[in-house]
Amino acid sequence: MTTSIKQLRVFVAVAQSQSFAEASERIHLSQPAISIALRKLEENVGGALFARTGRQLTLTPEGDAFLPIALRLLGDWNEAFEDLSEQFSKQRGKVTVAALPTLAAGLFPKVVKRFHERYPRINLSLHDVLADQVDHLVREGRADFGLSVSPRGGDDLLFEPILVDRYVVVFPTGHPFEGHESVEWAALGDDPFIGINRLSSSRQDIDQTMERVGVKLDILCDASQIATVGRMVAAGLGISVLPSLSFRQIAADGIAYRPLMAPDIPRELGVVLSRRHPLSSAARTLYDMIHHDPAQA
Repeated sequence: MTTSIKQLRVFVAVAQSQSFAEASERIHLSQPAISIALRKLEENVGGALFARTGRQLTLTPEGDAFLPIALRLLGDWNEAFEDLSEQFSKQRGKVTVAALPTLAAGLFPKVVKRFHERYPRINLSLHDVLADQVDHLVREGRADFGLSVSPRGGDDLLFEPILVDRYVVVFPTGHPFEGHESVEWAALGDDPFIGINRLSSSRQDIDQTMERVGVKLDILCDASQIATVGRMVAAGLGISVLPSLSFRQIAADGIAYRPLMAPDIPRELGVVLSRRHPLSSAARTLYDMIHHDPAQA
């Protein structure tokens, strides 16, 4: 069966007007074209949909039963293309992003505000997770893209850098570090240390760097949340190391920071994309907003 959307439109127009002439005006087809379309439709379905008496057209019982079905099919057809058009024009849709907590709190809120102001009907969903989970969500297509460090392993993901962050030592105000412009990593072994999540990419960098400089940290405890680290440092329990973007989340009275040097450890951050899952129009717009103007994000 090769029934077309054109034949359905002709059938509905003729059924509602019961006149070839009026149907011709409604759908802008000639009467011969309408007659041909109806004939092909009836051939496809295997029987008459209209009873013709002179110039009078009435629906057969089969035609009468088919009319609400045809109306629903046309409605679904029109709605499908309206939905598609709205998605391409960013009038509606959904974008899901997976991001490191550092970027979720330090980078994403500003870009979300600008994006929502321009496209208020697009729903944004954010997963603030660790780097491995960012890669997993993007790889499975459960996130449109990620904001993270470069993926470790696998060639099914792409990484596009957008900014470089660096590590800072965080300490209570009044600490001797406050009198220095920067602090060397080797100096971190002299104080109790508040660690961050051992599974995080930042913690892995910290541990590798301390091994590199040959100094062991005096770890008092590990905390999963950056805010908890900040409160413990402010309480004078110890010092910590965080990405500089993370310090913005906990900046408050009672704590300060200095850049860490010797060695200088750049932390490249960017967008993680799947090679297998293309971006939707809405996701592409959000990606462009982040990628091309990270300073404003």
